[in-house]
Amino acid sequence: LPLVCTNDAHYSRKEHSEAHDIHICLGTGKEREDPNRLRYATPEFYFKSQDEMHKLFKNVPGAIENTRRIAESIDFKITTGNYHLPNFPIPESSQNDDPDEYLSSLVKNGAEKLYSEISPKIDNQINHELKVIKDMGFAGYFLITADFVQYAKNNNIPVGPGRGSAAGSLVSYALGITDIDPIKHNLLFERFLNPERVTMPDIDIDFCIEGRENVINYIKNKYGHDSVAQIITFGTMKAKSVIRDVGRVLGISYNEVDNIAKLIPNEPKMTLDKAIKLSPELKEVKNKNQSFEDLINYSKVLEGCHRHASTHAAGVVIAPGPLMDYVPLFKSSSSEEVVTQVDMNGLDELGLLKLDFLGLRNLTVIKKTIDLISKRENKEIDINNINYNDSQVYKTIFKTAQTIGVFQFESDGMRENLLNLQPTSIEDLIAMNALYRPGPMANIPEFISRKKGASKITYIHNSLEDILKETYGIIVYQEQVMQICSDVGGFSLAEADIMRRAMGKKKKQLMASYKIKFIEGSEKNKIHKKQAVEIFELLEKFAEYGFNKSHSTAYAMIAFQ
Repeated sequence: LPLVCTNDAHYSRKEHSEAHDIHICLGTGKEREDPNRLRYATPEFYFKSQDEMHKLFKNVPGAIENTRRIAESIDFKITTGNYHLPNFPIPESSQNDDPDEYLSSLVKNGAEKLYSEISPKIDNQINHELKVIKDMGFAGYFLITADFVQYAKNNNIPVGPGRGSAAGSLVSYALGITDIDPIKHNLLFERFLNPERVTMPDIDIDFCIEGRENVINYIKNKYGHDSVAQIITFGTMKAKSVIRDVGRVLGISYNEVDNIAKLIPNEPKMTLDKAIKLSPELKEVKNKNQSFEDLINYSKVLEGCHRHASTHAAGVVIAPGPLMDYVPLFKSSSSEEVVTQVDMNGLDELGLLKLDFLGLRNLTVIKKTIDLISKRENKEIDINNINYNDSQVYKTIFKTAQTIGVFQFESDGMRENLLNLQPTSIEDLIAMNALYRPGPMANIPEFISRKKGASKITYIHNSLEDILKETYGIIVYQEQVMQICSDVGGFSLAEADIMRRAMGKKKKQLMASYKIKFIEGSEKNKIHKKQAVEIFELLEKFAEYGFNKSHSTAYAMIAFQ
C-alpha cells in the first residue's frame, strides 16, 4: 500500500523516506536489516518543491511549463451526489412495470395480511412513506431488499426481525423486510429516512451465520457476478499497534516492545503524542538508546497510515452494470476474492447501493433449537409468532437473571440490573437494552426506582406524559426526543430528526436557532416560555445519550426468542 501520511509537514524528508522504508518492510513481512528485503533505488519518496523541480530541469527548457500545460488540459472529475441503483426485474406476471406502482401494490397487499383492518392511521402512514420513497427515487432499493429477504425466508435461512432504524418503517414491515410493527411500538419512519436530508436508505440485515453466504450468492446470480462484490476495509496503524509493528521491523526484542506498548493508555482515539503527554515513562523511552529513539520517531510518522487491506465483515455492493464501470476493484492475493478498492464511506459518495449482510450466530442457535424440538418433541414452533407478554418467560428467565447465553442480556452487569428491575414486559427489555450503554447507564437506578414506585414520576408539562410514560418519565430513546420536538415544539418529524442530530453532536450555533424556534412553537401550543426552556434543556441533556428505539426493539425481540 502507498504511504499516505496526513502529518507529513511535521517531519523531515529524511525521516519520511526512512519511515517509508519501514513501511515497505511491514508490507513484505521483513526486518529492516534483512539483506534480501525489497529496496527501492531512491530515497526520494516525497513531493519535491517548485524550487527543487526547477533545479532538476534547468537544462530542459519548457519542461515544467509543458508539464503544467498538460495538467491544466485534463478535465476529469469524479461525479458524486448521483445514485446508481440496479434495476429490479419486475416479474412479467405483474400488471405494473413501474417500480413505484409495483412497490405500492406489494406494500398494500402485505399490510392487508398483517392487519385485520387498515385504519386511517395505518393507511396515512403507508401513503406518506411511499410518497417519500417515490420522491427520493428509492423504490428499487426496497424491492431489491425485500426480494433477497424473502429468498432467505423461503429457503429456511433465519432472518433477524430488524436492525437499526429500518424497523421504524411501515413499508419495511409490510414487505417482510422487518418483523416489527412500528405503529404498535411507536417507532418513527423519519429516524430511518428523512426527506429533508437526502441520503441512501441504510437497511442492515441479520442472517443466520450459516446461511449468509447463500443469500450473497443469490444476489450475485440475480444481478450478475460482475455487478456484485464485497467491500474493502483498511486496517490502520493505531498507537499501540504501530509501536509493535515498527519494533518488529527494527529487530527490537518482543518483550521490550511489549513493555513500551503497555505504557500507552487503553483509551479510544489515543495517539502517541497524547500518550507521551500522559506518561512520563513513555516520554523517557526515546532517550534510552538510538533504537528506541528510532522506534518512537518512525512510529509517529507512520501512525494513522494504512497497514493492510481486508474484506469488510458485512458490506456488499450492487451496481446497475459491471462494477468496473463505477469503481476500481482489488483482488486479494490470499483469498482470490474481488472486492471494491473504495471503502464504505467512498461508496456512499459515489452513490452505489451497499448493503450490510451480518451473520448473527444467535439466529443459528434459535434455528437449531427449533429443529431439535421438532425432531425430539414433534412440535413445530413459529418463532416469529410467539407471545412477547408470556409471564412465564419473565418469571423464570428475566426476573431471575437466568440469561447466560441470552443475546444482549448475558453480562454480569446486565444480569444484576435485571434482578433489580424485575422486568414484566417486552417494553422493559427494550428500555434496558437501550440504557445499558456508556452514558445512559447512569439513568438505570432512577429508571428502576420509578418502575418500582420508590421514586415519583413527574413531567415538566402534561404534554410529555404520553411520550414518556413507557419509560417512567425518563427520556431513553432518540424517537422520544423527536416526538417531543414535534408534539411540543411544532417541528415536523423530519426537522425533529435534524435537530436531534445537532443536539447529539453539540452544534452550538445551530442549537441556538433551534431553541428559538422550539420556544416559539411551544408557545403556539399554549406552553409557557419558562416551561418550554426547561423542556428544551431536558432534550439537550438526553439527546446525546438517547438510543435508537427501533434497533433496541429488534434486539430485545431476539433476546426474548
